[in-house]
Amino acid sequence: MIQQNEKISFLLNDEIIELDLGSNHKFAPTTTVLEWLRSNYDYLGVKEGCAEGDCGACTVVIVEEIDGKLTYKSVTSCILFLPYLHGKQLLTIEHLSKNINGEYELHPVQEILAKYNGSQCGYCTPGIVMSLFSFFKNKETEEDIKYSLSGNLCRCTGYESIKEAAIEIGELKFVDEFACKEEQIIVKLKHLKKKIKAFSCDNYIQPLTLEEALSIKQEQPELLIIGGASDIALLKTKKHQELPAILDLSNVKELKTIIKHDSYWEIGAAVTMEQLRKEMTSDWPDFKNILEVFGSQQIRNVATIGGNVGSASPIGDLLPLLMTHQAEIIIQNKHEARPEDLEEFILAYRKTSLMSDEMITKFIIPKDNDWIFWSEKVSKRKQLDISTVSAAFALRLTKEKKVGAIILAYGGMAAMPVHATMAEEYLLGKEMEEPHFEKAAQLITEEFQPITDARASKEGRALLAANLLRKFYFESI
Repeated sequence: MIQQNEKISFLLNDEIIELDLGSNHKFAPTTTVLEWLRSNYDYLGVKEGCAEGDCGACTVVIVEEIDGKLTYKSVTSCILFLPYLHGKQLLTIEHLSKNINGEYELHPVQEILAKYNGSQCGYCTPGIVMSLFSFFKNKETEEDIKYSLSGNLCRCTGYESIKEAAIEIGELKFVDEFACKEEQIIVKLKHLKKKIKAFSCDNYIQPLTLEEALSIKQEQPELLIIGGASDIALLKTKKHQELPAILDLSNVKELKTIIKHDSYWEIGAAVTMEQLRKEMTSDWPDFKNILEVFGSQQIRNVATIGGNVGSASPIGDLLPLLMTHQAEIIIQNKHEARPEDLEEFILAYRKTSLMSDEMITKFIIPKDNDWIFWSEKVSKRKQLDISTVSAAFALRLTKEKKVGAIILAYGGMAAMPVHATMAEEYLLGKEMEEPHFEKAAQLITEEFQPITDARASKEGRALLAANLLRKFYFESI
């Protein structure tokens, strides 16, 4: 059992902060980073707009030391619990400019945004600046602007001036104060990581190793597992619920790796969606199609693959993709690990085969060049929206150009992600010809009985699902 340690340690800019989150203190483990910052008069630049990670007004930057280098991640602080900061650096809008003899000297990112008139009322501006600061520090390109700003709403400025500012920021060769202090910060973060202990309060435990996590889960099977908490945090911020006891895996290093083997990929359950997007999309365009419109960059920087799959949501964006790639889930308890297919793992609406002492630890995705993979997500907004219908397909042709194998996986069409089995069976062995796929599309409208809700009618969903198969055929021939 982990020893009780109710303090977290992190860098606030270059100052080491030790924060006691015990029951007799002002802040709890489920206090958000936004709430904590807003409680301090010196850090009121961060704003609350939506309290659900959608508007970006609360954007801050988290800096981590990984293999001797610093990574800068924009995140929405309104749905980020304080223990996430343990062993990391937190940067806010206040840290960008410098007060020299009573006058402020702006960071180049701030200067350029002002130069292009990228702010009017100013409420959203601190969040936009922090997203652009992350964009600048990560040396991203003009192509990346849409990702960096997809999680920032601005209702009065208009995005053209902000985009023009971002283009100039992307071309900056400026060595800023943070680059000058980089070696110093690396040393501080390395020292901090060696010094910190696993965080543990009565109702919140954050282990540092997989062995600790598995032991805790066996001893306290009732603990709710979180990674980035981008979903669970909404129970507090929007539904104002008292959260159950939590096991936080965000600091377990073993769960955050991607290993490329000759015949398969091994992906840790705490790998973030943004990490997955950057690593996988060059090899598999179907992952690119989904991950580029998964939430926003701020959400992707904390949301994990294990959390997305473990929620067993009928509109979980990764689930149809992983079904077509015939991914295997590795499930562990303290004593053993077992593999499971997705179709066996998800039993019903939001229900999985996980036993109370188990957790998802990794995913195994085979490399198979014989398959054609394809995916698309349909939503009311292009960015930062949940699926109305999503589809992921895999096709393997015979030498005679007939359908040798086919997987048609859908999200949003039933209580859980499902195969279009009637269409799959019909297409097997058929030639790659339009009449066959037209017939299969009609079978899809007959097979599913989706619901009507705010995003689409049941008839609309059925038509979308059929049209996605038609689109797949025309893009594959």
